[in-house]
Amino acid sequence: MAQRVLPLPRQQSFCPPTVPNPFVHPGRLSARDKLRTILQGIILLPLRAICIAFILLLAWLFASIATFRHPGKGSVPLKGWRRRMIRTTLSCLTHTLFFVMGFQVKVKGKIASLLEAPIFVAAPHSSFFDAIISALTGMPSIVSRAENLSTPVLGTILSSLQPVSVSRQDPDSRKNTVIEITKRALSRGQWPQILIFPEGTCTNRSCLITFKQGAFVPRVPVQPVLLRYPNKLDTVTWTWQGYSLKELCVMTVCQLFTRVEVEFLPVHVPTEEEKNDPILFANRVRQTMATALNVPVTDHTFEDCRLMISAGQLTLPMEAGLVEFTKISKKLNLKWNHVREQLDTFAAIASASKGGRIGIEEFAEYLKLPISDVLKELFLLFDRNGDGTIDFREYVIGLSILCNPANTEETIRMAFKLFDMDEDGTIREDEFACIIQSALGVPDLDVSMLFKEIDADETGKLSYEEFKDFALKHPEYAKLFTTYLELQRYQLDMLEEDDIESPEVKHSPVRKSTVPVSETTPIARNKVCPEGNEECNSSTSDKKDD
Repeated sequence: MAQRVLPLPRQQSFCPPTVPNPFVHPGRLSARDKLRTILQGIILLPLRAICIAFILLLAWLFASIATFRHPGKGSVPLKGWRRRMIRTTLSCLTHTLFFVMGFQVKVKGKIASLLEAPIFVAAPHSSFFDAIISALTGMPSIVSRAENLSTPVLGTILSSLQPVSVSRQDPDSRKNTVIEITKRALSRGQWPQILIFPEGTCTNRSCLITFKQGAFVPRVPVQPVLLRYPNKLDTVTWTWQGYSLKELCVMTVCQLFTRVEVEFLPVHVPTEEEKNDPILFANRVRQTMATALNVPVTDHTFEDCRLMISAGQLTLPMEAGLVEFTKISKKLNLKWNHVREQLDTFAAIASASKGGRIGIEEFAEYLKLPISDVLKELFLLFDRNGDGTIDFREYVIGLSILCNPANTEETIRMAFKLFDMDEDGTIREDEFACIIQSALGVPDLDVSMLFKEIDADETGKLSYEEFKDFALKHPEYAKLFTTYLELQRYQLDMLEEDDIESPEVKHSPVRKSTVPVSETTPIARNKVCPEGNEECNSSTSDKKDD
């Protein structure tokens, strides 16, 4: 029998990202680097700490003067001497601060004026030291978390820049932030330029992740700004896994110098097409920056970070939660809460395995079924890269593309009707066992545990509502059912082909039988795929191109 070919093409659009995890920086100091850092730090750390504290106090003083009795508290732009004080004094002090910390700054390109580009978009965002751009661009407004404004000393300095505050606890914060950015960008010079890090979170600079749309909704020209840290010893990268904020500050201050390159690319003026589509605008700017940096782009976003943290809380490897949320949510129409719920289920299945992946054994145990040909085929459909395991990304894609479309009311009703052999409107355990044993080819299979899990009211019989409720919560079974039907049809088609290809026996001494040919070659048929059933001959599979 020829090998069955899976009728499910793999689209390149769902291939794994080129950078598996941009949110981790596992690099650690060698013994030699640690020794050198300690020896240098004995002299550099106390001297630089005193200078940094003095500069911050000066900056706080000038920021307090510039905002003293200023009406509006951020809703009215600073003008006149207040704005000039911020531009000159804070810009000079910030330059001095980075010089004292040992930063050697190399600037490329021309900085655009306010009228040329109201918005700077900087990437890759990998460190709090990226603030060096503010000193180079005349202390523009920034987008900052609301809680940062209440920090002693630094909060006052940030407030003097009149930032656009973001509160992740406020459900309307994102919408209000975009409205505020748009208002300022279209103010015709009343507000200062805005510096935005469109990635929205820190990465390890190995790629450019999804750009948020906030900087591109106003439909105004933007100037891309590139950041590079060409240092042999990386003490600046601040990611979700790696050195803490304090560790990075101490290690950086203890270095003789830290190189940073800031490149200002030509202003990107949006086309009419880009003005009408912020996502297209953002993607084209990102691609321009990625080309200049010679790094790939991925569809990771801040939501991946949240899933990564959730995976760690569920005792999974943190990278197990990465799914390229931008791509998954757009193509499969999934919300973050729904993916988060699927992570809980995935963790329950993968808890017994190592590496946060599901093997065929864990898959079978979760479904409370033995490993059979039908189960193996369903597993192969989930296992997109063919490595013999299912990661969380493959699990989410599989549920959305394979199982949920198959789990329709029609499929559930048909399955219930097939299980209900005596047509009394309920399914007994012996009826349930008969079909499952037949479908999986395991005559002595014990299905009592699975039956009890479905039998919510413990009556010993399954009503349609119980059956439907369980099917909706476990869509894998719907796909298992339709996969079995496809295998049944495939095997029948192969048998019919064998009958057609077999030579006709001539001059047989045995008398011709009056029994139809279809009955002379008995074919195993059951209620799941009865002979002559037009419904089974039609496609019951909900596989679709992904």
